Parts: sequence; structure tokens; C-alpha cells
Amino acid sequence: MPSFRVIIPVGRLRSDVPATSIEPAAAAATAERATVEATSVDVVSREARLTVRFTADRADEALAVAEHTVAAVHALAETGAWRLTERVGGRWFRRA
Repeated sequence: MPSFRVIIPVGRLRSDVPATSIEPAAAAATAERATVEATSVDVVSREARLTVRFTADRADEALAVAEHTVAAVHALAETGAWRLTERVGGRWFRRA
């Protein structure tokens, strides 16, 4: 089954939202629609980026999962321009 990842820049948190709740909330939202393989939070160029890796049968299904995940994170924090990538062979290719 193909592996996808949604990468979401995360900015200012909504009031009363602890920073430690963002990654588990994203994983839970993804798990509602797909199998979660991994999650991580990284800082790249002074920007927090949340990554959720998951499996889906097709790119259109993965896009729906990614949009659902982004909506869940956006309810907790400001989000930037996110992207969806698919692993093909040993490389990641942008799908959205």
C-alpha cells in the first residue's frame, strides 16, 4: 500500500491549547481515516512543521485524509501552506 505524508506548518496556537497536544491530535485525525505510520515535529528555517505519514490506496484518498488532518490541526493552531507527498521507490513526490 502506498505511503503518503502530509506536512503542515504550524504557527500560533489557539488560546488554552498546549503545544504537546498538536501532534497527537493530528495523528488521531489521520487515524480516523487511514493507518498512521509515523509522526514528527521539526523546526525548519525557524518554522515548526508537523509531519504525519500514513497509508492510502490512492492519491485522491490520501488527499481527503490530508485535508481532514489539516482541518483538525487548524482548529488548534494557525497553519500555513501544507503539502501532500507520496513515496514512490525511494523518493517522495508532491501530490498536493
